[in-house]
Amino acid sequence: MSVTGAGVPDVPRSVLADTVTERLTAVYGAAADPERAAAMRAYMKDVAPFLGIPSPERRALSRSVLQGTPRPDERDCTAVALRCWRLPEREYQYFAVDLLRRHVRRLSSGFLPVARHLVTTVPWWDTVDALAAHVVGGLVAADPALTAAMDAWIEDDDLWVVRTALLHQLRYGERTDAGRLFAYCLRQSGHPDFFVRKAIGWCLREYAKTDPDAVRDFLAREGGRFAPLSVREALKNIGA
Repeated sequence: MSVTGAGVPDVPRSVLADTVTERLTAVYGAAADPERAAAMRAYMKDVAPFLGIPSPERRALSRSVLQGTPRPDERDCTAVALRCWRLPEREYQYFAVDLLRRHVRRLSSGFLPVARHLVTTVPWWDTVDALAAHVVGGLVAADPALTAAMDAWIEDDDLWVVRTALLHQLRYGERTDAGRLFAYCLRQSGHPDFFVRKAIGWCLREYAKTDPDAVRDFLAREGGRFAPLSVREALKNIGA
C-alpha cells in the first residue's frame, strides 16, 4: 500500500472495487429517503449527510450489491473502503465497515495504516467503535507485534485513535491482556473528552464479564484517578 505525502493512503486498483462501487451507489442511491436522512443526520450530530436508509434495509441492499461477486482480497477491501470514505453519505462508510468486519481475516498487518485513516477521517463513534473492536482488534489478534502500534496509539493526540486503542480488545474475552488494558485506562484517566472517558468505562465493563474481581480490585485501587463517568460505566454490571 502506498501513502501520499499527506499521509493519505492511495486507492489501489481493483476491478472488484469498480464493480462493487458502481452497484453500491446505484442501489443505495435509489433507496434514498430525504426526510429520514435529515433525521438521521441530526441524530448523528451532523457528522455527515445521510441517504436515509435504515440499517435492516441497508444490510439487505448490501447483500444484493455483493451477490455473485468473488470473495475480496486485501487489495479489494482497501479499495472499497477508501472509495466509500470518499463518498459523502454515511451509509457508504457503514457498508465499508461491514465489509471489513466480514473479511478481517483476509487483512494483513499492513492494513493498519488504512484502518487509522478510516478512524481519523469523518470520525464519530458509529464507525470508529466497529473499526476498533472488529477490524483493528482483529488485526492485532492475528499479529501480536501490532501491540506496539496500540501502545503508540494510546498516547496519540487524536481522541479517536486513543478510543480505538482502548477498545481494540473489547471482544477478546479471556484473551484480553489485562495488564495492557488497565495500563491504557490509567494512561488516559485524566483525558478531558467524553468519548475517551466513556471508552474507559466501556472496556472495563466488557472485561468484567470475563474477570469481574480483577476489574473491581483495579477500581478499588485506582478508581480515584478516573472520572465518575468512567467508574459508573465500568461498574454497571458488577457493582461496587
